[in-house]
Amino acid sequence: MSNDRIEVRPLTGGCGAEVLGVDLARLDDAQWQQVRRAYVDHGVIFFRDQQLTPEQHIAFAERFGPIDINKFFQAVDGYPSIAEVRKEKAQTTNIGGGWHTDHSYDAVPAMGSILLARELPESGGDTLFASMYAAFDALSDGFKRTLESLRAVHSNRHVFGAAGAYRQQEDTRETFTNAHLVGDAIHPVVITHPESGRKALYVNPAFTVQFEGWTPEESRPLLEALHRHAVRPEFTCRFRWQPGSIAFWDNRCTWHYASNDCQGQRRLLHRITVGGVALH
Repeated sequence: MSNDRIEVRPLTGGCGAEVLGVDLARLDDAQWQQVRRAYVDHGVIFFRDQQLTPEQHIAFAERFGPIDINKFFQAVDGYPSIAEVRKEKAQTTNIGGGWHTDHSYDAVPAMGSILLARELPESGGDTLFASMYAAFDALSDGFKRTLESLRAVHSNRHVFGAAGAYRQQEDTRETFTNAHLVGDAIHPVVITHPESGRKALYVNPAFTVQFEGWTPEESRPLLEALHRHAVRPEFTCRFRWQPGSIAFWDNRCTWHYASNDCQGQRRLLHRITVGGVALH
């Protein structure tokens, strides 16, 4: 594969782009700047035919920032900074099978996630993405001003905690560890992206539990309305995995959803999460 020409091809009108003609194991500084620009511009970028070793996967991630090691996922043997996203043939529950953004429950949320295909089902297992830039932009001016005055509580207790959803499912009970490390964080409902300067909606169905100063019951109708709005088809794209595929998404301005439609087949991907900065 040659790095002579890098092409950025939008995947849909509202979300994502493929980056073509690049070997991520051999990026020079100019090419890396092009990749970073595509990432900032599109929120999620996709690569094909990348045969990265774990060391090369780590090296690519570290060009963007320090690695944020996930406290709950099982790590790849010998590589604690690489998390396994695994679904065995006998499992019916998958990881990430609902709209969410990674690490919004942390006080300093993750910048991005770099997911590399290792073993894939014959069919199914696609990942969907939604742009929170597009979701915010489509709101009325009055609604935007209301949301900009709010902050929201994000939590992972109900997901990774001792009584959380994954612990209640027999086929995922042993997948996650460190249930005692769960916690909460508060972030603005609308953030200004630290690199693009654009405003994005920053709530998500998996981890946003209520608005600050509101009860969960008071919060639920508005949160549910935002969640429905944010996944309108024109804001989304769908990525079909192939051997050597990589998806690199910005957790500050996208959601993602792992389709659970590959029952009876094995799916294994390796994820590295890059640390971010406090959101405003």
